[in-house]
Amino acid sequence: MNQNATPSSLETLDTPCLLLDETRMMRNIDRLNALMAGHGVQLRPHLKTPKSIDVARRLMSTPQGPAAVSTLQEAEQFAAAGVTDLLYAVGVSPAKLDRVLALRRRGVDLTVVVDSLEAARAVAQRGRDAGDAIPALIEIDCDGHRAGVQPGNTAQLLAIARVLHEDGACLRGVMTHAGESYGCDSVDAIADMAEQERVAAVSCAEAIRQAGLPCPVVSVGSTPTAHFARKLDGVTEVRAGVYVFFDLVMAGLGVCTVDDIAATVLTTVIGHQPDKGWILVDAGWMAMSRDRGTAKQRVDQLYGLVCDASGTVYPDLLLAETNQEQGIIKVRPGSGAALPELPLGAKLRIVPNHACATCAQHDAYEVVRPDSSGVVAHWERFRGW
Repeated sequence: MNQNATPSSLETLDTPCLLLDETRMMRNIDRLNALMAGHGVQLRPHLKTPKSIDVARRLMSTPQGPAAVSTLQEAEQFAAAGVTDLLYAVGVSPAKLDRVLALRRRGVDLTVVVDSLEAARAVAQRGRDAGDAIPALIEIDCDGHRAGVQPGNTAQLLAIARVLHEDGACLRGVMTHAGESYGCDSVDAIADMAEQERVAAVSCAEAIRQAGLPCPVVSVGSTPTAHFARKLDGVTEVRAGVYVFFDLVMAGLGVCTVDDIAATVLTTVIGHQPDKGWILVDAGWMAMSRDRGTAKQRVDQLYGLVCDASGTVYPDLLLAETNQEQGIIKVRPGSGAALPELPLGAKLRIVPNHACATCAQHDAYEVVRPDSSGVVAHWERFRGW
């Protein structure tokens, strides 16, 4: 669909579909840009959340980047749109190195990530065979959340660094991701996690440099730690992704408010079960995803908060259960709120737990603004690996 060939109102949209409040999105982007400018650190936005050229152009500081991706399909799509400064921020497998090299032959400065001698040797060997020293960052495990070299394992760190530097790759630096920040119970705890993340990356970079090896890049980041880092001394870039839209998990952590969440799912009332206290809608888990990221937080939002068509939240009204193509709306257990009277065909918006997971269920954004009565643009997004 042409960007300008858009429906005039939400009533004309087939549901379920993905809405994007452009005003909220731009406010979220501006907020983190200002924070990073205050720290004097480059922001490398992670494009895995939007998977959209139109959104990426509003996120990146230049049309060429910098940016991070989580799949090579993302790298290929954004490269085709002219993005040339990319970090493939997931540990690379040997089978994917041919696609990495193909992108680099197209002029993309694509950096990969390794966290083992085996992976480093594969990158170095393939680069040597191709005559292209593939740049690589060594992943550091700052919190036990995912992959990476332990910060105290200097011997392994330096062994990987030497293979990259001496055997045919390009040692570009270190990176880490404080995924455990998603489990923090206060803003102070997030700030503490941000410092733990920073120290892990910076100390590893210093160890590499003291061994006489290059380490120009020190990359850290998660959306929570990016927003609450007390200092970023020694860091060269920060990565974050979900901040562009935010979601209920981020609101539960105190990183944003519900009024900052830019992506919602538009749905239609398709039935009622008054004896059960149910309203049925056409947004099931195929539209919302199975993500239950707020389940361990102080307030469990089940499958999402329910809003009217304009985006105003109904107090204590939740998408409580989901089937494949149907959702069941209920009043929050223990609440004194009343189930609203919503006629068959009424449009609602559902605020998602996890923006990345919910957006991944859809092929496009229907872009809206509070100052407009209708849809102002249609932005396509892509899926796959």
